Amino acid sequence: MKVVIPAAGLGTRLLPATKAQPKEMLPVVDKPAIQYVVEEAVASGIKDILIITGRGKRAIEDHFDRSVELEYILEKSGKSRELDEIRRISDMDNIYYIRQKEQLGLGHAVLCAKDHINDESFAVMLGDDLIISDTPGIKQLLDMYKKLSCSVIAVERVPQEMVHRYGVIKGKQVESGLYEIEDIIEKPSKEAAPSNIAAIGRYVFTPHIFECLEKTDPGVGGEIQLTDGIKRLLSKEKAYAYEFSGRRYDIGTKEDWIKATLQLALRRSDLEEGVRDILKDIQ
Repeated sequence: MKVVIPAAGLGTRLLPATKAQPKEMLPVVDKPAIQYVVEEAVASGIKDILIITGRGKRAIEDHFDRSVELEYILEKSGKSRELDEIRRISDMDNIYYIRQKEQLGLGHAVLCAKDHINDESFAVMLGDDLIISDTPGIKQLLDMYKKLSCSVIAVERVPQEMVHRYGVIKGKQVESGLYEIEDIIEKPSKEAAPSNIAAIGRYVFTPHIFECLEKTDPGVGGEIQLTDGIKRLLSKEKAYAYEFSGRRYDIGTKEDWIKATLQLALRRSDLEEGVRDILKDIQ
C-alpha cells in the first residue's frame, strides 16, 4: 500500500519559527518531526511514500536526499555512527514529491495524490502528527482495513473544550474502540459537536475518496476539507473510526512540540538522566 503525507501547510501556529523552515522539519530531540512519520510508515511495511509539499518546503526533500559532501566529511572524520545514520535516512524508502501549488486545504492536498495512487486504496499520515506506540499507528489502521475492507480513520477522545480544533464523528460502536461513522463535522462548536471523538492524522482510504473530494466545495476556512470529503464518502460506502493505541503529539502546536521533545528525550537512555536534571533545575 502507498502512503500520502501532506506537508504543505504554512505552520502559522508556530510562527515565527516556521517563517523560513517547514514546521515538519522542526527538531523533536534530534530528528525532524516528519522523519518520525516516515519511520512509522517504513516500520508498517509501506514501501511507497508520496509527500505533498509546497512553496518553501525544499528542506524536506533535502533531508531525505543523499548529502555526498556531508558523508565524505563524516567518513574522513571517523564518525561512523553519524555516517550510518545519515545514510540510513536517505536509503529509508521510495519517496516521491508533489507540490501543492495553492493552499486550498488538506482535502485538496490529498487530491493532489490521485494520479500517483492509481485507483488503489492508500494511507494518509499527516506530517506534523507523531504517534508513539508499540505497534505503529498506521499499522494499526492497515490491520483494521484488512479486516473491514472499508476506509478507516484514527480517532481519539479529546476534551470537550477542544472539539472546535478537529473533525468530530458521530458513530455507532460495533466493538471496543471501533465505530461505524454515521456523520463527521469539521471544527464544530462545543455545543454542536456530536461527540468528543476526534479524527487525528492517520487514515486509510478506498480510492473513492478522490471522487468525493473532487465534488467537495470549500468549507471551514474557505478550504477543501478532508472531513467534508469523508462525509460525502459516507453516502457511497461505510467508513469506520478506530481508537488507536499509543500517544499522539500535534507538532503543529507549541505545547505539544515541547511536550514531545521532553517525553521522547526521557525515553532515551543517553539523554534521560540529563533531561531529568534540567527539569529539576527549572522547578
